[in-house]
Amino acid sequence: MSAWGTAAGAFVGTLVLTTALRAAAELRLTRMDLPFLLGSAVTANRTRAKAVGYLLHFLNGEAFAFAYYAVFLAIGTAGWWLGALFGLLHGLFAGTALVSVLLPLVHPRMGSPLTSAPEVALLEPPGFLMLHYGLGTPLVTVAAHIGYGALVGGFTVLGA
Repeated sequence: MSAWGTAAGAFVGTLVLTTALRAAAELRLTRMDLPFLLGSAVTANRTRAKAVGYLLHFLNGEAFAFAYYAVFLAIGTAGWWLGALFGLLHGLFAGTALVSVLLPLVHPRMGSPLTSAPEVALLEPPGFLMLHYGLGTPLVTVAAHIGYGALVGGFTVLGA
């Protein structure tokens, strides 16, 4: 196992994940725009939010990959299949707790059931499994995260 392999896998995996999510949005499988979702937590400027969001998404991709790496080290094995399993868990966590429960609690520009009419939110809350962003969103999100995990796990063992 190699930390350099993990870093490379995180970069490639995040690139693939981001591209898959963007393509799914263009194909109207989802309305989710993850970079905008992340970046708008930092700035209300829509253009700047996308740029900041892409940077934050890549940094998160590296951070999650090293969380995978820590588990790989703890259990003494790694591989694309184990990374894919971690990606499945990561995608389910993202859709059920991270984005749909935790993010609306801290995101300053996301609407909520408690938002009043005079308050204008930049973002609609994602809802459970991010279904407010379209019926295809859970499937696309989980599939993209499985691919991310497989790449992280595969690169981690290739770098050894």
